Amino acid sequence: MKKMIIHGGQRLTGEVTIGGAKNSTVALIPAAILADTPVRFDMVPDILDVHNLMLILKSMNVHSTFQDGVLTIDPTEIVEAPLPSKAIKSLRASYYFMGSLLGRFQRATLSFPGGDNIGPRPIDQHIKAFKALGATVSERDNTVHITTGPAGLHGARVFLDVVSVGATINSILAAVKAEGTTVIENAAKEPEIIDLATFLNNMGAHVRGAGTDVIRLEGVSTLRAMNTHTIIPDRIEAGTYLSMAAAVGDGVVIKNVIPEHLEAFTAKMIEMGVNLEIGEDSIFVPHTEHLKAIKVKTMPFPGFATDLQQPLTPLLMCAQGSSTVIDTIYPKRIKHIAELRKMGAHIRSENDMIIVDPSSKLEGSEVQAGEIRAGAALVIAGLMAQGTTVIDNADNILRGYDRIVEKLTGLNASVSISVAALVEDVQD
Repeated sequence: MKKMIIHGGQRLTGEVTIGGAKNSTVALIPAAILADTPVRFDMVPDILDVHNLMLILKSMNVHSTFQDGVLTIDPTEIVEAPLPSKAIKSLRASYYFMGSLLGRFQRATLSFPGGDNIGPRPIDQHIKAFKALGATVSERDNTVHITTGPAGLHGARVFLDVVSVGATINSILAAVKAEGTTVIENAAKEPEIIDLATFLNNMGAHVRGAGTDVIRLEGVSTLRAMNTHTIIPDRIEAGTYLSMAAAVGDGVVIKNVIPEHLEAFTAKMIEMGVNLEIGEDSIFVPHTEHLKAIKVKTMPFPGFATDLQQPLTPLLMCAQGSSTVIDTIYPKRIKHIAELRKMGAHIRSENDMIIVDPSSKLEGSEVQAGEIRAGAALVIAGLMAQGTTVIDNADNILRGYDRIVEKLTGLNASVSISVAALVEDVQD
């Protein structure tokens, strides 16, 4: 595992450009195998998850190339083959291959997906959707087997018992080529779902209602890419840099953002006393002092994103008074707390509530990035701290943040990775 080394105490200035959305990308890549032509994506983030997904594609004879933010995928010679279990277990979003393989071949076999351990994330709603569309699902030896009868998949009403981004996306992927009409009710509304629907519709799909709680699909027999799909900016990466800039910046411009995707987050920053200057596609964060404590409660979009409660935490430490965070999505998402305490942070968890008290003097320490967003919180804390912070398991950070060392260095931070290679060998 790699280590990230941060020499803290330096104020950040300049500008940073946000990359394509990780949570879109990890759905779009599996979706690409539904196409009957090569597919091209632009503004693809250079993160470990992308490289691991490319390894999964390679196992199915799907050719892909990735250079300068452009990813080309050619599924025209795809074959059914066992998927590399180590790659599957390296990222949670590999479960999108369930829906796309089912849509392509009318069957799918996958190991249970891995990824961040942030509490229970069952796939029962995914399975419910597949069954409604006419599939049979069985589980044995930590593997999911999904098959259909001779008639294949058919349109159906899918009602999700809980709002789930993953189940919404998998339902779309399975239904987009299914014969007939599918209606997904209580669907998630995240921008990444709109991005996926836009990609599919540009290839000839009939997906309507993405971004609302009812999505309707008319199945089509073929999908053909006619142009390059540009992935939307990553609102979680943007929120991370916004928090960082307010905590340890002397004037930072965050470029390539969609402010509407960040309204729940920027509203909380403004409530704290950060005088953000929000433009059409950029946000300026001035040098900020005298912050007020706030209360944060994560909710499904358009509410405050669960992926941003940890990156906000170091900024909450700068406030005068106690702030509280309640994560209604993943209440056990607290891997950052013990690590921040090693650095001198006054933070604790009680009854599924995170309490953040003022922590004016952080000290560099050796800490562990238990998952992507916990790692992001440690990066910000390391920049705030005096001395050197060493973050172990930095691969977890590299899984989700596009060229983070390069971007931080461009903002005047002193950050490095102890190992040069950025792609781990996850093939069997």
